[in-house]
Amino acid sequence: MADKLAGQPVPKERIINLPRLVSDYFSFEPDPSVPTQRVAFGTSGHRGGAMKKSFNENHVLAITQAVCEYRNEKGYKGPLYMGIDSHALSTPAQMTALRVCAANKVTVRIAKDDEYTPTPLVSFAILQHNRVSTETADGIVITPSHNPPEDGGFKYNPPNGGPADTDVTAVVEKRANEILEKGLQDVKALSYEEALRSPYVEPYDFITPYVESLKEIIDIDAIKQSGLRLGADPLGGSALGVYKKIKEVYDLNMEIVNPYIDPTFSFMTLDHDGKIRMDCSSPYAMASLVRLKEDYDIAFGNDTDADRHGIVTPAGGLMNPNHYLSVAIWYLFKHRTAWPDGLKIGKTLVSSSMIDRVAKEIGREVYEVPVGFKWFVDGLYEGWLGFGGEESAGASFLRFDGAVWSTDKDGIIMNLLAAEIKAVTGRDPAEIYADFETSFGKSYYARIDAAATPEQKAKLKGLSPEDIKVEDLAGEKILGIFTNAPGNGAPIGGLKLVTENGWVAMRPSGTEDIYKIYAESFLSQDHLANIQRSAQQIVTELIS
Repeated sequence: MADKLAGQPVPKERIINLPRLVSDYFSFEPDPSVPTQRVAFGTSGHRGGAMKKSFNENHVLAITQAVCEYRNEKGYKGPLYMGIDSHALSTPAQMTALRVCAANKVTVRIAKDDEYTPTPLVSFAILQHNRVSTETADGIVITPSHNPPEDGGFKYNPPNGGPADTDVTAVVEKRANEILEKGLQDVKALSYEEALRSPYVEPYDFITPYVESLKEIIDIDAIKQSGLRLGADPLGGSALGVYKKIKEVYDLNMEIVNPYIDPTFSFMTLDHDGKIRMDCSSPYAMASLVRLKEDYDIAFGNDTDADRHGIVTPAGGLMNPNHYLSVAIWYLFKHRTAWPDGLKIGKTLVSSSMIDRVAKEIGREVYEVPVGFKWFVDGLYEGWLGFGGEESAGASFLRFDGAVWSTDKDGIIMNLLAAEIKAVTGRDPAEIYADFETSFGKSYYARIDAAATPEQKAKLKGLSPEDIKVEDLAGEKILGIFTNAPGNGAPIGGLKLVTENGWVAMRPSGTEDIYKIYAESFLSQDHLANIQRSAQQIVTELIS
């Protein structure tokens, strides 16, 4: 059930105390013997809070030292591109990281003029550098993504430009915790002033090369000639400077909503649980822009590091991310005529099966992987995936000529693609998706949570197809049982069951005593509820 203030302006009593937050970052020292205070890389790097002692200066000192040692062992001699978003802890964390990089004689390129840098621009910069230089570059993005204002995050992107896979993060995480356990004695660090005076910190223009190259992946001319009224809401995040530059370079008919930075994010509307969260896929967090939907032909938002997208149409309001992914895939593979015929469509196993039905109609193979954008990095980098997208509103795709653009999620190009679709077809993505429901059936999709102890979560994560003895799910014969993704064979960390008209996937949470149930039906809302109930019964019997 949603909080009673969900979708409403932030009350003053829920605005964070910024001085206290930053003080806690520098003052509190984590205890590495406490599991929640150790470095832990999830699907999107290490995240935590300063007050909880899970994201403090000691963490950043240790992680940055571990990254410097890792890149030295790998022989990476090029610059490290470092981006930050507008969360309050991101700037202090960058200050800390620069002290360590400079002491380790690692050249770091940071945004000039104290700008913020979206995640996709870091990926873009790494790839552009490595195309022309023999000195290998990599990157760091300091962001907790769409998390509440009090959180911090730290992510490492290797030379392929995408989020690091577990073979990298396991090494960095282990070494960082060793450094914490040894009281930071292995950390090399200058003072902040010494770091800035050193030759190892270089200002860099992330925005201009990215914006000027947009015409290589988006039909900007079609958007401009259409005269579409566009609304862009960076949600107080790092995309603000990018949209300003897009207006300057391309003179689009685009209004920037909330054109300012406020680390308290007090201009937001509260998310479903009453927290401030810059989630551009949430109708509650996006309520302000949705209320303006009739003012624009297409409106869109980004989370704070701009790796996610949210599309708003006049008639439909905020599009379900799964719906937009389906339309984006259909449009791209119909209109990118220079793309090779064999390009595949990347989707996570908890994304809508509408994507599979669209893929079948356009004659393209689906590459289905576990949750996490890292699984698409190689395909985009090597050029055999035309598109990679996940249900949580993150995606990227190739340039017009089939060359790689970014290997991390890019919410900016996904937003501009919505405008291109409207400009070229005369119809917005929501209208096109309505046709899909007529042709392929209506999708009923939801994610719910169920309680589980740590022991039960471990059992769920360790299941094999042979453990499943039942043959039916919600009255339909089970056609597929998966504990590994069909696309790449990687463990999904849970279980997926597929029937003719529905599916369900169950994965344990990495941070809470719950497991997540993703389900979809192409029959009815009641059938979806039956799938959810049946799945919980099956799992309960297996893990109790």
